[in-house]
Formats: sequence, C-alpha cells, structure tokens
Amino acid sequence: MQARPVPWSAKGSLVTTVQLAVTVVGGFAIVLLARFFFRSREATTAVEQAGVQEVRVVVRGGYIPSTIQARSGLPLRILFDRQEDGDCSSHVVFADLGLSRFLAPFASTTVEFTPEHPGVYAFACGMNMIHGTVQVVGEPTATTAAELTTAAPPAQIDRTVAVAAHSAEDGEDIEAIARRREVADVSRRVLVGAVLTAPVLFAVMGRDMFGFGWVPMVLMNRWLQFGLIAPVMGWVAWPIHRTGWLALVHRAADMNSLITLGTVAAFSYSTVVTVAPGVVPADVREVYFEAVGVIITLIMLGRLLEARAKAGTGEAIRRLIGLQPRTARVERGGATIEVPIEQVVAGDVVLVRPGEKVPVDGVIVDGHSTLDESMVTGESMPVTKQTGATVIGATLNQTGAFRMAATNVGADTMLAQIVRLVRQAQTSKAPIQRLADAMARWFVPAVLFVAIATFVVWFDVGPKPAFQFALVAAVAVLIIACPCALGIATPLSIMVATGKGAEAGVLIKSAEALETAHKLDVLILDKTGTLTKGKPELTDLVTSERFDEPSLLGLVAAAEARSEHPLAQAIVTAAHDKGIAVVDVDEFESITGKGVAATVTGQRVLIGNERLLLDAGVDTASLTDTAVRLAADGKTAMFVAVDGAPAGIVAVADTLKDDAVASVAALRRLGLEVVMLTGDNRRTAEAIARATGVDRVLAEVLPGDKAAEVARLQAEGRIVGMVGDGINDAPALAQADVGIAIGTGTDVAIEAADVTLISGQLAGLVTAIALSKATMRNIRQNLGFAFGFNVLGIPIAAGVLYPMIGWRLNPMIAAAAMAASSLSVVTNANRLRRFHPPTTDSARPLVTPPTMAVAAESADPAPSAPAAAVPVGSSKLG
Repeated sequence: MQARPVPWSAKGSLVTTVQLAVTVVGGFAIVLLARFFFRSREATTAVEQAGVQEVRVVVRGGYIPSTIQARSGLPLRILFDRQEDGDCSSHVVFADLGLSRFLAPFASTTVEFTPEHPGVYAFACGMNMIHGTVQVVGEPTATTAAELTTAAPPAQIDRTVAVAAHSAEDGEDIEAIARRREVADVSRRVLVGAVLTAPVLFAVMGRDMFGFGWVPMVLMNRWLQFGLIAPVMGWVAWPIHRTGWLALVHRAADMNSLITLGTVAAFSYSTVVTVAPGVVPADVREVYFEAVGVIITLIMLGRLLEARAKAGTGEAIRRLIGLQPRTARVERGGATIEVPIEQVVAGDVVLVRPGEKVPVDGVIVDGHSTLDESMVTGESMPVTKQTGATVIGATLNQTGAFRMAATNVGADTMLAQIVRLVRQAQTSKAPIQRLADAMARWFVPAVLFVAIATFVVWFDVGPKPAFQFALVAAVAVLIIACPCALGIATPLSIMVATGKGAEAGVLIKSAEALETAHKLDVLILDKTGTLTKGKPELTDLVTSERFDEPSLLGLVAAAEARSEHPLAQAIVTAAHDKGIAVVDVDEFESITGKGVAATVTGQRVLIGNERLLLDAGVDTASLTDTAVRLAADGKTAMFVAVDGAPAGIVAVADTLKDDAVASVAALRRLGLEVVMLTGDNRRTAEAIARATGVDRVLAEVLPGDKAAEVARLQAEGRIVGMVGDGINDAPALAQADVGIAIGTGTDVAIEAADVTLISGQLAGLVTAIALSKATMRNIRQNLGFAFGFNVLGIPIAAGVLYPMIGWRLNPMIAAAAMAASSLSVVTNANRLRRFHPPTTDSARPLVTPPTMAVAAESADPAPSAPAAAVPVGSSKLG
C-alpha cells in the first residue's frame, strides 16, 4: 500500500513539534548541567594515623576527591596520585600557602603541611583550570608555622616516585625532563595532524571555496577523508579527549572539555553522514572532516607553543640552582679532601682557589681575594674581601686563594633561600588573578549553556538546512570559547617577572607584593643602612698650617686606636686605607663626654669636642667656623690640638651609598613621594635630605614609632612602601603595604619584608618598582587579549551578526582564533623576558627644599614618647 502524501498543514505541525521538542530538551539539558556543575560537593575526611592526617587524591582530569576535610593543628599529608601526563595538571598550587609542587606523570607526590587555623584552603592546577579545596575545621592551635615539604608516599601506592629523596636540583631535573618529553610528544602529534589534515583541507578549500576543478576528486571521497581524519581525532587529539571527558565526569569542565564536545559533535555527525547517509535528510548531508582536522591540529599547535613557553618559566630557578658548585675542598683530619657539596657541614674549613665558585656561605679565616657576586646580588662590580669578611655561596672567586669557615650550608645558604623565595613568589596569587579564577570557574559551564542555546535557537529559526546551521554554530561557540588564554594570562607573567627580579638581585616574595608595588605613591626610606652605608667614615680632614694631612691623620689615628668608639674606628680605618702607619701611644686617657687625650711620639694630642680643648686652655676660634659648617652638613666634627695649639678638625659621618642620590631622583621620576625617616636630629636629617633630594623628612623618630608613622600615612589614604634594614624596622616593614628589606640588613627585617634587595643598593628599589609597573601592564594586556577574543568571538560564533550582515563563524576559523588568543598571551608574557632594570647613573637630584618635621611635630595624635634631643651630628642610628 502506497503511503499518502502529508498535507502542508500537517508538515507545519510536525516541524513545530520537533522544534518544541528540541527547545524542551535543550532547556532540560541546561538545567541538568547547572545542577551537575554547581551543586555542593561532599567532602572526604582525611584519615588520622599516628598523629598525621592522610588522604589520597587521584589526579585524572580533575581531583578525586576535590573537597577534603581536615582538623586544624595536625599535619595533613595529601598524596597526589597523578594518572596522566600533559601540562594542565603538572603542578598543584596552594596559593594561600605559597606552595607549589610538580606532579610527575604516572607517579605519586606527597604534599604535607599543618593547617593551623580553620578555614578553606584552595588548591588548583598550574593553569587554574581544575580546582580543589581543603576545609579545615576545629579550634585554632598554637602550633609551629606550616611545614611545606615533599616526602615519599607510602609503599602501597603504585607508580611511586620518592620525591623527598631528590634534592631541589633533582626536582627541577624531573620537571625539566617531563617538559621535554611533553614537547616532543606534542610535536609528533602536531606533525601527524598536519600531514593527515593537509590533503583533506586542500581538497575541500580548492573545490568548494575556490572552484578549482583540477583538484583530484579522489580527495573528496568521504571514506578517504574519514580514514585520514580518524587518526587525527583518535591519536592526535587523545590528550585533549582524555582530559576533557574526565574533567566533565569530575564536574570540573575545562578548555579540553569544550574542544572535546565540539570536535566529537562534528566528527560524529560527519561519520554518520558517511557511513549511513540515509539516516540524515538529503539537504543536510555535509561532512566536517576538514574542520575537525584543522581544529585539532591548530589546538595542538597552540599547546606546543604554550608547553615551550612554560618550559622556560622555570629557567630562572634552574639557572640559580645551577650556580652552586657540586663539590667542595674541605680540610679534615689534617688533609684537604674533595667532598660533594651536600656533605659540607657548618664549621668546616673550606679552601677556595682562584677561578672557583664559593661552595657555601661562610667567613674568610685566612687570605683575601676579589669576588664577583653579580650572580647573587645583581651588582656588577667585583668586591674585595679580607679576613673576617663574609662570602656568599655560588659567587665566583676571581683573584686570590683563601680559606673560609662554613657558616650556612644546605637549605640555609643564601642561594637556597633565594630559590625558595622565588618558588614561593611564582606560586602565589596576585589579587588581579582572583578575577580570572572566578571567571574560569563559571566560564566553562556558561559556554556550554550558550552552545546549547545557540543550537536550539538556530534549529528553531535558522535558515535551511537548520540542523546543519545550528550544529556548526554550536561547535564554533565551543571551540572559540576555550579559556586557555584566560588561565595562563596572570601566572605566566608572574613567573617570568619574579625570575627576572631574582636575576637582578630583587627577591619578590609574593605576587600580591608585586602587584601592590606598582600602586605605591609614598616610599619611606629609613636613613641608616638604607640611604647611608650604616657605618661612620672619615669624610673631612682640615689642618692648620703646622701640619699636613698625613702627619695629622697619623697622630689622630694613633690616639684613637685604643678607643672602641665607632667614630674612632672610622679614623683608624681611614689611616690604614691611606697607608699611614699607626704607632703605639705612650699614654692614653678617655675623658667622658668630651673626647680622648694621648701622648704620641712625645706629642700631647687632644681629640674631641670644643669643650675638651677649651678646658685645656686651647684657643679654638680658628676652628669654630669650619666645625659649624661641617655640622650643618650632618657630620660629626672633632677638634684636634697638638702640644696645646689648635691643629685641625676631623669630621666623621655615616656616608651616603654611592647610588643613593641617583636612585632617589629615579624614584621621584617614577611618581613616588620619597620620605626619609630617621632617629637623627633635625639638622643632620636636613643635611642628608638636601644631599639626596628627598621630598619630606621626619626626624627624631623613636624606633617604636616607625610603624605608627607608616600607619598615619595609610590613614590618609596613601599606598605606602617602607624600606629598612634593622630589627627596629621590622614592625614598620610589616605595617607597610609593601615592606622592602635591604639584603645586607638583619634577618628579622628580611623576614618581615615582602621584597628583599639582595645587594643592599637602592638601584634595586628602582628595579623593583619598574618591574612591578611593567608586570601589571603586561598582565592587563594579557587579560585584555584573553577576554577580548572571547567577548568578541562567542557572540559572532553564536551567529548574532548573521541576521544583520550574513556573517557566521566557521569552526576552523574559531579554532584559529582560539589558538591566536593563547599565542598572543604567551608572546606578550614573554616580552617581560626583555625587561632591563632602568639605569640610575644619569639621574640627577630634583633640587627642591624638603619638607621637615620632627616626631614631636608630626600629626600623630598620640606619640608614645617625646624624642630626646641629641648632639649635632650624633650617630644615633635610625
């Protein structure tokens, strides 16, 4: 029996029913996906054994489990069992703890720390695409600081790598090997994808787009195209599909999920049309094999470029680790033996010959030499070291041989601390990255919703063939929305910037400090040890007509040689530096509050303040004007009399660092108000301010009031940076928005600071501010590229321009745009590698009178105590 034709009205009713069904199914799918992605997750409680909480997390397209519950105050051991390779999950980052671990593929790595306070500690992969949390419950405990260690996982877990058995260098080697293997693997897949896709793309583009009749028809055979693209879909794209499906299963959809869904939809539809064309209406029997091949090949090419770029982000750490020599020559049992660097212990006497690297930190006990410390401090000028001087491990001994006593070895050396701080900074999270993280968590589900809605809308109202049009639009949305660029926009710039900072002798402890530094508008400089060298030096020697400079300096140095006062030592040091012999004195007397008296080679020498000479009956009128002038310059002027007659004046001062003036000028040109904070009296402070060109001075500040001065400026709405080097600077460094420690200062100050200038030179401060500005500019550009491609691309891919101007986005073009988005971010972040610290040599002081104030005049409503007046030029240190 022949079937009757369906009336037109019935056809219309049938089409409407299908459209309604597709709409209902699409809406139902969006609701199910929303419940799937956003419903609360059950937490897995860590199991307590022998006082340690332990939980195993499988890393396979996500974290299983992704939510862990633990108690505060007990060590938590998380065993990350990574059952995949590829770059996406190669690192786990606990940003709140400043902790990052490389997870070797198909191996287990243990991360252990002690959660001291209740709260939520988030962790994520290095690309911020898969996430997990540790929910800490219980009362806060007074335990020690969190220990962040890597230890060997228990024996019952297969595919184990004993990470704890490796040194830091070994860990870097493992990561470098994994990176190289990944680059090699992805390179092969890109090559195979390009070779198999090229003939299909050539045929389709040649015949369908350009109408080239000479293109062989055999290349248009759908079975041949299926045979060529099936390996691309299967083997070339396997890393994407495996991770993408697993991420969906774990409710943590990522960029791989979008690519997988899009290419599977296009390939499956094309396969059905090829194998069983009768199932599909005749007007929609188009295949998209060339689109699938191009999409996958382009995406793998983008991944290859990313893998190569990220392989270079650890270059700074590997270069730092590579500075340390592998062996040391140690004196033991009366003999000199060569031992591995790991076997050197504190107290060992180590021999260092010319041309060798210093093995560990220590103090020279015999000999002298010139050392190149540029690889650690960033200072290009070699430094001369004498007996008693400290030397830094990994620096290069240039001229002489010396023996040194090892003081800091292993993880305690300055190089090891630098590596640790760089790692910590590279894993920390800048505030601006929180925006990207929040977007990434919502972005992938939102894109899936948009893709479903796009399919439904165009199936219902699109041009014929509606199914084909809707499918192409939905696939294009999935492909172009890949958030890879969004995930790497911030971390890649942070990693490059902190590495560049370390190379320049600037240690940045956190990404937050790096971000905040560019917003500073006030920079407070502690005077002593920051602007100045922190120790007195002989600056002036004014003689009467009876003496020349060498003879008077010899007499004064001999008289001061028995004094332990820092000013006396400065004079003796100056005599030694000038090659003047310091003879023994026949008599010596210290006169409290006035100076010293001594008999040197039969001559009676008096050195001290004016009162000392007046009490001895010496006329000081010829010396007074000179003393007043020197005091006005912030110098301590000491009167000298020989055999009852005025002989001259010696002046001692804490001298400015060589680059202080130029650095202050450079900071002011960067737009910062430079404030000097000091405990010295007003006259001394004003002299230093005039010499350096600072904007504002606060003198006679007690050590305990420094933090209050920082807080007072912050209360005015200022973003304040504090630079200091002493123990008494630590509270102010911690109070400041960015604390910057001079690397030659105390350990307490360095610990309290966010940034450390290893060399102690202020030029490093200019470098830190300039690097922060360059990095934030780079991050904003990266986010602009990442968001820009998606904001513009997704609506175009969804077809919003089609009704107006007939534009629609082919999935191949969408894939190219997605790859271009990632490439633009990678390329832009790598521009930071060309960052060069600004030169300060040519900077000249901006000559404007400084604004002066003393602590009693400051706006602090409740000073802790009035500052006591001190003598002119006093060396009361601030």
